[in-house]
Amino acid sequence: MARLQGKTALITGAAGGIGRAIAEVFAIEEGAHVYLADRDEQSGLKAEAELTAAGAAAKFVRCDVSSAVEVNAAVQQMIGAKGRVDILVNNAGVNFSKPFDELTTEDWDRVLGVDLRGVFLCTRACIGHFLRQQAGSVINIASVHTLAAMPGAAPYDAAKCGVVGMTKSLAVEYAARKVRFNCISPGLIDTQIWRDIVTASEDSSECEAHWWANIPMGRVGLAREIGLLAAFLASDDAAYLTGANIPIDGGMTSQLISKESYRSRSVEGR
Repeated sequence: MARLQGKTALITGAAGGIGRAIAEVFAIEEGAHVYLADRDEQSGLKAEAELTAAGAAAKFVRCDVSSAVEVNAAVQQMIGAKGRVDILVNNAGVNFSKPFDELTTEDWDRVLGVDLRGVFLCTRACIGHFLRQQAGSVINIASVHTLAAMPGAAPYDAAKCGVVGMTKSLAVEYAARKVRFNCISPGLIDTQIWRDIVTASEDSSECEAHWWANIPMGRVGLAREIGLLAAFLASDDAAYLTGANIPIDGGMTSQLISKESYRSRSVEGR
């Protein structure tokens, strides 16, 4: 039986990439009715049409998660149509890389506004409904940047670490009231971000070799794999799981340093 049958899910940033994949798993494979929240109206309506054509229950709603007015309107539209919200997936986010000494206040506010404020606004808009239902699951899409850092990503790292902190705090606050909060921290996933990395490199084979040295599994992850983990967290199979931050990164954050590019004999110690 589909694990999310009869459940209603709001998924932000659902017009493409990881959000779209989560929506597909939830709606097509697990039977949920999904609301696709995104700023990109053209891609969002296309996603709605394709999911509907596949026999899924899906509805696009335009929403900038950094706007309290738009977030509240999106949630009220869903509640008005379905009468409840069972699952919230805070996926919408902006990636960012710039040297810190070149960072502007506007850069900081933009990244934090979407990646952290957006999670706060969406969660705040849904929490009252979860409490009245005495049930709810919130899944926040964080990043491996919450476990290790890269240069040039200060606003992004600050936002994603803030998401994890918020998740843990709310998990403790609402555990006894049957609302669960968990994080997924993806590594490098085969979305437009990965394709942009390859395109920007002077030699795609050298680019791939670099990343395969940093990912023990030797490949990028699939967006559907994030969707499958999210579906588990949203389901009753994860009923005792709250406050977790789960990395899904092919072993990237478990590796001490990059794999050496030279051959070496065994070092046995004595």
